[in-house]
Amino acid sequence: MGSAESCCGKKAVEEGTNIIAGGTPHSWRIFTYKELHTATNGFSEDNKLGEGGFGSVYWGRTAEGLQIAVKKLKAMNSKAEMEFAVEVEVLGRVRHKNLLGLRGYCASTDQHLIVYDYMPNLSLLSHLHGQFASEVQLDWKKRMKIAIGSAEGLLYLHHEVTPHIIHRDIKASNVLLDSDFEPLVADFGFAKLMPEGVSHMTTRVKGTLGYLAPEYAMWGKVSESCDVYSFGILLLEIISGRKPIEKLPGGVKSTITEWVEPLIIQGKFKDIADPKLRGNFNERQLKQAINIAASCVQNEPEKRPNMKEVVGMLKGTPPPMPKVHTKIGSAKYKQEILAADQECEDGVPAESGYGVFSAMEVPRMRDPHKRFGDNRKLPKQV
Repeated sequence: MGSAESCCGKKAVEEGTNIIAGGTPHSWRIFTYKELHTATNGFSEDNKLGEGGFGSVYWGRTAEGLQIAVKKLKAMNSKAEMEFAVEVEVLGRVRHKNLLGLRGYCASTDQHLIVYDYMPNLSLLSHLHGQFASEVQLDWKKRMKIAIGSAEGLLYLHHEVTPHIIHRDIKASNVLLDSDFEPLVADFGFAKLMPEGVSHMTTRVKGTLGYLAPEYAMWGKVSESCDVYSFGILLLEIISGRKPIEKLPGGVKSTITEWVEPLIIQGKFKDIADPKLRGNFNERQLKQAINIAASCVQNEPEKRPNMKEVVGMLKGTPPPMPKVHTKIGSAKYKQEILAADQECEDGVPAESGYGVFSAMEVPRMRDPHKRFGDNRKLPKQV
């Protein structure tokens, strides 16, 4: 442990160390702006990995030879300041091989940057819908590895770290892939730390439409079950290769749950598998994965499994495979919510996977119910 000069050059800040579960110590430190400017070749366009509403992400190499990804945020307002602070705080807490840890950061009055390890295979989004989609690098074995690893990362957030953490923005662009296609869940800018004894909260709705649980998208009710729902959508996306929301002829938008439900009812599980797999998948695992996803995207939060149960089912360990859900019962988003959906012109969100893209603030609907889940009153909005 040592100290490093802050990026504004005025004080020394103690370095930290994250012990990654099952791995080696992962140290983080305060970077100077000059260091990151040099590492990214002056934030060169040639080094840019992606760009979005919150800023840009650049590839870089430190003086020690470490490859890094640097998230350079745009001009900060109070909301962006809060998200920056939350992400740095959460990243400093998490210690798991399937969660992207903090390599360092730089914060001054006019510059805010977060430093991560560079992931050579970028994001899951880039392989399903983006620049690597045509290369078909994701065979069935890799897809299941990504699903299980992502689920284990969420299990850690929900059940093993204190206080428990709700991610709130689980999606394909926030699942990064290392050189061995090991998944690392990223972007904790919208994360919520749950106080001891609190299971549900009401909050402003942020995230990516298509992945949002209906009770959260429409009424701002957030719980660990919201992440379970998002994971269910992600799992369907991994299995099918389809986007969470797709535009149909005439501009009508359809969700992945609307598409998959009749196929489950008819028992056409093979038709749900991504055509790019060309039939090369384990049929038992396919049916099991579809069933798990259907369990996760049930309309009522209390009908969804928790992430411990999800991981167990994905690994084929108890609890045993439950009866297939022929009826998902997933609520359809209100039309005004769907109208707020934002996509690029080609329907694919900007991709970096380092947590600055495809996120939105969704208008919250008027809640017709005064209570939620276990019938306890919700805390005041935060």
